[in-house]
Amino acid sequence: MKPTVSYREIVLILTALLMAGISPNLFVAAQAGHFTLHHLAIVVLFPSLAVLAAVYLLARLWGFSDVHRQILNGIIAGLVATLGLELVRQIGFRMGTMPGDMPKLLGVLLLNRFAQGPGLLSNIAGYAYHFWNGAAFGIIFSLIFGRGRVWIATMFAVLIGIGFMVSPVTIALGVGYFGMDFGWGFPLTVILAHIAYGLLLESVIYRLNSDTDTIFQRLKRGWKR
Repeated sequence: MKPTVSYREIVLILTALLMAGISPNLFVAAQAGHFTLHHLAIVVLFPSLAVLAAVYLLARLWGFSDVHRQILNGIIAGLVATLGLELVRQIGFRMGTMPGDMPKLLGVLLLNRFAQGPGLLSNIAGYAYHFWNGAAFGIIFSLIFGRGRVWIATMFAVLIGIGFMVSPVTIALGVGYFGMDFGWGFPLTVILAHIAYGLLLESVIYRLNSDTDTIFQRLKRGWKR
């Protein structure tokens, strides 16, 4: 039987979930008109990364091995899964089902060079942000679901894709909700890309997160304590 969970462990997990959830929402907030992505990156993104790093270090220092392992495993799995998402997205982009190269747009917004357009540095920044968002979702999945299941990871990823398609981002891109103003290819590409993300995420997480608990199991043990 595993030991009961301390309040410090629960606080670390909840803090990590909160910090990981910040980055993917900044682009949405920027497209909704709440400051620029450049400004949000400076005042919100970088501090959230620092706090998440502190949580990881504290988990190691305090002996919560499962917590820091699940954070690291989530990052690894999320990065691998984003490669699969990118492959499908790039195919869709080349076939004309997507209105633009999203990571390049992210880079332009991050470096506040909309007038100049994309460059090497902005492309690097955009792809780094894009892949970090994939890693952030990996952390969230890893901490909440532990090893997870294929259907859970697939549903998790598809819900992310649906959330993207009903967010202010699609309105700002001029493609309408679900991208239907751009054609049926847009939602199809988004859903297929996120299915690829979910399948790869689960494949890696299942191998790395052996003998780890879900957050619900932890909360249950903490409640008993």
